[in-house]
Amino acid sequence: MRDLGPEQFLANLRACIGVYAAAMNPPHEQLPGRRTIMERHAGYASFRAVAAIMIPSDGDPPDGDPPDGEPSPVDTAPGGPVAAPGLVGFAYGFHGAGGQWWHDLVSRAAAVALGARAADDWFGDSLEIAEVHVLPGYQGRGTGLAMMLRLTAGRRERAAVLSTMDANTRARRLYHGLGFTDLMTGFAFPGTEQPYAIMGAPLPLRGAAPPSARPDSPSRR
Repeated sequence: MRDLGPEQFLANLRACIGVYAAAMNPPHEQLPGRRTIMERHAGYASFRAVAAIMIPSDGDPPDGDPPDGEPSPVDTAPGGPVAAPGLVGFAYGFHGAGGQWWHDLVSRAAAVALGARAADDWFGDSLEIAEVHVLPGYQGRGTGLAMMLRLTAGRRERAAVLSTMDANTRARRLYHGLGFTDLMTGFAFPGTEQPYAIMGAPLPLRGAAPPSARPDSPSRR
């Protein structure tokens, strides 16, 4: 697991889009728009990304291109580029705030469905988890769980919120296991007929290491 700041995330955005495409199988014509959205997200306050990197058993980076058409290797060095094995998963989030499309749309709907006070409890000081994706061949191995725990570790927000397909998917079961509850179901975003569930969990997530085990993590407000 490697942390990526905004600049490192943008430098590796092509690899991330490759993982997104393999995991979600969207129409190819939608990928440029998704890339633009991810670029914008990287500029939001308190952006954090986590990358899951495949390390060979010998510990050495592979030579040449990744096998089987997997995304290109990811650059994760704090001070500059390094050769690294292929990216197999990524997740990112940022502080939710007014003026962000998802935040404004969902928080307004929550105020109607849950009441203004409950909506503010969930969305007034929230980490918005925007993307969590793992290559199909690496799903079911705990990668998503590890990324979620690392992404949320030490965050100062009081809650994490996200949207996921309103179905009994592997991702939704993962979120439930981490303590997320359904805030709204059957939610329809503009431009899509796919129903979504809006989910929220208090921070730290269930299963996270206690603060004493994270010596350098910031305290919550």
